[in-house]
Amino acid sequence: MSKILKFPAKSGVYFLIAATTTATATGVGLQFSPNSADSFLTSSSKFTTLFHGVLRSSRAISTIACTVVDYKHSLHGLPLDSDDYLRVLSEVHLRSAKRILKLCEANKGFYVKAGQFVAALRQVPKEYSSTLSSLQDQAVPCHFNAIKQVLISNLGQDLSEIFLSLDEQPIAAASIAQVHHGILKDHKEVAIKVQYPGLDGLMKLDTSTMSFLSKSIAWLLPEYRFQWLVSEFVEAISLELDFIQEARNSERTAKNFKNNDMVRVPHVFWELTTTQVLTMEFCRGHKVDDVEFLKEMGINPIKVAKALMEVFAEMIFIHGFIHGDPHPGNILVSPEGQNGFCLVLLDHGIYRQLDEGFRIDYCELWKALILLDANKIQQLGERFGVGKYSKYLPLIFTGRTIDSKSTLLGGMSIEEKRNLKQELKSLKMEDISSFMESLPPKFSRILRTDGLLRSIISRLGASQQVRLLAYAKYALYGLSPKLKPQSDYGVKVVLSRLKTNVSYLQLRLVLEILELLSLMENVRHFLRVLSKRFVGAMRRILTLSLSIEFKPN
Repeated sequence: MSKILKFPAKSGVYFLIAATTTATATGVGLQFSPNSADSFLTSSSKFTTLFHGVLRSSRAISTIACTVVDYKHSLHGLPLDSDDYLRVLSEVHLRSAKRILKLCEANKGFYVKAGQFVAALRQVPKEYSSTLSSLQDQAVPCHFNAIKQVLISNLGQDLSEIFLSLDEQPIAAASIAQVHHGILKDHKEVAIKVQYPGLDGLMKLDTSTMSFLSKSIAWLLPEYRFQWLVSEFVEAISLELDFIQEARNSERTAKNFKNNDMVRVPHVFWELTTTQVLTMEFCRGHKVDDVEFLKEMGINPIKVAKALMEVFAEMIFIHGFIHGDPHPGNILVSPEGQNGFCLVLLDHGIYRQLDEGFRIDYCELWKALILLDANKIQQLGERFGVGKYSKYLPLIFTGRTIDSKSTLLGGMSIEEKRNLKQELKSLKMEDISSFMESLPPKFSRILRTDGLLRSIISRLGASQQVRLLAYAKYALYGLSPKLKPQSDYGVKVVLSRLKTNVSYLQLRLVLEILELLSLMENVRHFLRVLSKRFVGAMRRILTLSLSIEFKPN
């Protein structure tokens, strides 16, 4: 059983709450243990801090040095466009990923967080993303004694003056903080997110080492440039460390979805919120990809996938204010609401604000992707700064080449896959590095968010069409003029909405026709195969009959 602090009420009555079962955030945890890690993080000894810093940095430098030597030695002399090169490259990727996994597990702290960050990127080789994904399960909570000191120093008063009860056992242990369940003096249930102590100094040390290593790799292997990745990570983790900003993001998101019954954002208790402590309304629910729970509650997983995609499509294409870390632990499904369920959005630390010009261009890009408008895609790619790599945008977002003749929902033909494989062989690491460096930071963040969403809806059993329809619908809404009902005429508002809905229906019709054509093509292929088999069988029967008929006695 979890231990619960009980504080006396003024009436002398004691309140006790049972341990609450809720969805646990599956972010990567900083590796704390009651005896060793807490003492390291809270130690005032400069010598101890310096010793651990040198040890961690030395471990990182030696790991990266081994990795660089492995790449240089293993790939030396192999033609870049050969099958041997691709085979050996994959083997080196896997060995290197395993080394980095061991480094993250040994150094803990922000190295584990960085490993999780890389695992969520679709732009890195699959050997890295699949190997580092195991870091998702390494969230070890901090001992409550250290958490209690953070609470007291931030809230500035005895905890008994604030809470009737406070559970010492965390209900969630995430990347930079853990969450505890509590009951306030007015009997309101709250979730208290408490930042682990000593993170500022640790972040500066770890990110400085990562930056140094990325620059060293670029110097030794010019085609392998990862400074863009380090910059993305440093920006993301810096945002997450400011709980005041997270609370503001939470309130802004709640305001954006105030008329949407499918979305719930926990209320923030500002009087109990600081840069290191965030106190929110306690919301019950289960992780969005918990299919067993959904079925038990009679909730259709496909409907959940559709609602999820529409919520995030609205964020991207309408609000231009995007939740940057939508992993399953940050999105709960609650069996409440007019439609039988609602989505609870948690962890608002990482958000990306899109400027109006970029938001509109991104809407245009998705319209062009749905309509297969290659010229428009190339034009928008130039505007985004990716130049000659524009032709790969359809491949990244829809899984097909820019000149594909196959239907959007049907995937590429065997011949197109063969041609693409040959083309990708000619791509060098220099091309990949240049592409990633040319992407605007906003684009990288959208790619990461989109990748996480794809993974969730796949686990929910939803098809690609759910995602495409949501993006098509809200891309068109995002292109419609933003009206001000209080100043615009009612007829103007109605006509604008009607025009947008008609455009959406046209796009949906295009998708439905494409899907029908794909189905018809599959049927034709099946009938051709069946016909060939039938003719072959009849020939064999006829041959056998003739041989029996004319067989001499």
